[in-house]
Amino acid sequence: MTFDQLDTYLRSKHGVTFDYPFDEEVRVYRIGEKIFALTSENRPLRVNLKCDPIYALELRSIYEGVSAGYHMNKKHWNTVMLEETDVGEESIIELIDHSYDLVYQSLTKRKREELGEQ
Repeated sequence: MTFDQLDTYLRSKHGVTFDYPFDEEVRVYRIGEKIFALTSENRPLRVNLKCDPIYALELRSIYEGVSAGYHMNKKHWNTVMLEETDVGEESIIELIDHSYDLVYQSLTKRKREELGEQ
């Protein structure tokens, strides 16, 4: 998966915004002001995604291309390699959806209403 493909998919999710709060390279994707993905165009191409803690450990044991979240809470975040990896594109999409859904469900009812139905 290329950076452009990743970016297009992340931005296609309902209510997603992005910014650069840390520096000019790390792009942070948010739903309702809460982060669900971080990436940059730097090599190696990878993305940090929120993950259920038990599922996160399972993924790390299955895939070499999934590791504890780089510069993130290791319990709740995974780093997923996007190039030269054993993680297929379909699995990457599923992990993005999982991250998005976790964060969306953690939003207050009011915030979800402000975003409208997804």
